[in-house]
Amino acid sequence: METSQVFRIFVNFLWLVFIFSESEARELDSHYVTCGSLVKLLNTRHNVRLHSHDVKYGSGSGQQSVTGVDSADDSNSYWRIRGKPSVICQRGAPIKCGQQIRITHMTTGRNLHSHHFSSPLSNNQEVSAFGESGEGDDLDVWSVQCGGAYWDREDAVRFKHVGTDVFLSVTGEQYGHPIRGQREVHGMHSANHHNYWKAMEGVFIQPSNEPLKHDEL
Repeated sequence: METSQVFRIFVNFLWLVFIFSESEARELDSHYVTCGSLVKLLNTRHNVRLHSHDVKYGSGSGQQSVTGVDSADDSNSYWRIRGKPSVICQRGAPIKCGQQIRITHMTTGRNLHSHHFSSPLSNNQEVSAFGESGEGDDLDVWSVQCGGAYWDREDAVRFKHVGTDVFLSVTGEQYGHPIRGQREVHGMHSANHHNYWKAMEGVFIQPSNEPLKHDEL
C-alpha cells in the first residue's frame, strides 16, 4: 500500500474519531441543565413552579416577591441559569453538582435572592428577586445540590443559598390578595422533601449547537 493511501486512511480514521466524540459530547450535554438555559423549576413535593412578578412584599425587605404557582403556562415562571458574579459560565456547559450559580427571572431581570428577613406567612427566611438587569449582589448566589457529576434534567435537585445556608423551599402556605392562591417560597435550614426542584419546560442551550427546545419554547 502506498504511503499516500496509508496517510488518507489515517486522516479519515482521525476524522471519524472526532465526529464520534463530538456526537457523544452533544448527547451527553443534552441530558443536563446547562449555563444559559431558560427553564421552569418545579417543586416536586407541592407541584408548583417557581414564579415571580413585579409585586413587592408588603413586609420584610419590600423587594420583589417570589412565589410558587400551579399553572405550567405562566411566562413569569421562566428563569435563566447563569454563573456567579465575576466567574465565567461557558454558554452551553453542563452545570456541575455543587456549582454556584445565579437564577435570573426572565421577565424582570432580577435574581433569586435571600437574606435575613422573615418570610411573611411561615416565618422561615424570605426569598425575593433582587437587582437590575441581572446584576445584584453576593446574596444572589445558590449552590446546586445533586448526586452525580452534573445537574441532570431528569433528577430533582436542591438549591442551597451560599450566603445564609438555607434551601429553597415550599411548604404550602397560600397568599391572599393580590396574588391569591400562590404559594410562599422561602428558605429552610433543613434539607428535606420540601426543597426538591426539577427542571421542566424551557430552552436548554447546547455548546456550538442550536438550542435544544423542550415543550413549549
